[in-house]
Amino acid sequence: MRVKTAVMLSWMAATWAVAMFAPVGGMVAASLAVSIGLAMAGVGFCVMHDANHGSYSRSRDVNRVLGFTLDLLGASSHLWRQKHNILHHTYTNIEGLDDDIEAGTPYLRFAPWQRRMFFHRFQHLYVFLLYGFFPLKWFFVDDFRGFVTGRVGSQSFPPARGKALLTALVGKAAFFAWAFVVPALLHPTWWLVPLWLVASFTLGNVLGWVFQLAHCLDGAEFVGVEPGQVMREDWAVHQVRTTVDFARGNRLLSWYLGGLNFQVEHHLFPRVCHVHYPALSRIVEQTCADHHVRYRAEPTLRKALAANCRWLREMGRPLASALCSVERPAPRAHAGLSP
Repeated sequence: MRVKTAVMLSWMAATWAVAMFAPVGGMVAASLAVSIGLAMAGVGFCVMHDANHGSYSRSRDVNRVLGFTLDLLGASSHLWRQKHNILHHTYTNIEGLDDDIEAGTPYLRFAPWQRRMFFHRFQHLYVFLLYGFFPLKWFFVDDFRGFVTGRVGSQSFPPARGKALLTALVGKAAFFAWAFVVPALLHPTWWLVPLWLVASFTLGNVLGWVFQLAHCLDGAEFVGVEPGQVMREDWAVHQVRTTVDFARGNRLLSWYLGGLNFQVEHHLFPRVCHVHYPALSRIVEQTCADHHVRYRAEPTLRKALAANCRWLREMGRPLASALCSVERPAPRAHAGLSP
């Protein structure tokens, strides 16, 4: 983990330094923007994710310091812990509770209970365009709205005060400084705009697709609930049913993604460092077989992408909308096609 942390942070810092201080042409600048987007995603996958789950170190202080890398990447670690650790990891793929499967835009339909519009039939073709703008939305809109309203999606949380609020504001200021202010001062040209968009599109697509491959495909289950009802299934069984692993044999991909292609293991053991997920996966899969719980894993990245595209296309079809028209199904019913 220490080596990976050093590699990811050095990759990002070196790419930014070359882009800022070396004389480069247009194509090289665009390549550097792609590299910055990939490096930001890598820091998120491999450093901040474990740290904000408390699985990077036994020391809470170390976890908090390294968790602050998310603030330096432009998002609030305080709000992320509410949205991801509490809502997503507790109520995975549950209607109205898991804000991570709410697209935040009417142009995408990820879950069966979400309203279908005519243009959703094409969402599997244009989804990558919207993913590209998601980071800008997080940077400039979502976090500020969360701090002002004290809400993440439909859920309210105690407002950030004192040290938490100061940390968030310092992080935002530092991010805007290195990402926008310094580049504009050193290179006062409108060509910065397309370069910012290239970096945003790279970051947004990498993050968007990785999440989608774990929870929004035809192998994961979606659950609708009545107001006031609780999950009838055991929490661990629910996590296995709503989550899918992919490309478990791809060591390079697993290294870059911080083990997030082992999402089943991550959801069951979020406080365990991701370097242990490959070994854990064999135990989890055997345990699921022993207890007749279906364990899902797409064998390759290509097949996982195909499964996600099938799901997006299914969610855009009128027939799928009709099959998923039940607004409040029973807790164990699937609000959509059976996986």
